[in-house]
Amino acid sequence: MAYDELLADRIRGVLIGKADFAEKKMFGGLAFLIGGNMAVSASGHGGMLLRAEPEASDELCSNPGVERAVMRGKAMDGWLRVADDAIDTDADLERWVRVGIDYASSLPPK
Repeated sequence: MAYDELLADRIRGVLIGKADFAEKKMFGGLAFLIGGNMAVSASGHGGMLLRAEPEASDELCSNPGVERAVMRGKAMDGWLRVADDAIDTDADLERWVRVGIDYASSLPPK
C-alpha cells in the first residue's frame, strides 16, 4: 500500500517553517525528520507512524486510534501507529505531529 499523499501534505503543512525539517522515503511511507531524527511518517500501512517518548507509550496509547507499532513481531515503545480517524481534524493532526516533533527535537541531531 502506498502512503496517503494528502496526509503527507497535511503533515508538511504543520512542519512548514520548522528549522531542520526534511523528508525521506522510509518504512514504506514518507517520513518527516527533525535534525535527522524521524518525528512522524505518512505510513504506507495507512495513518501515521509516530515517534514519541518511550515512557509515554502507555498514556498515548490510551487515546482512541493509537497503538504501539509492531516491528518484526514486537510492539515497540516509542513507536506508535495513529489511525486515520484519530487525525481527521487539523487540530488532531497537529496535536499528534507535535508529539513527534517534541520527541525528535529532544534527540541529538544526526
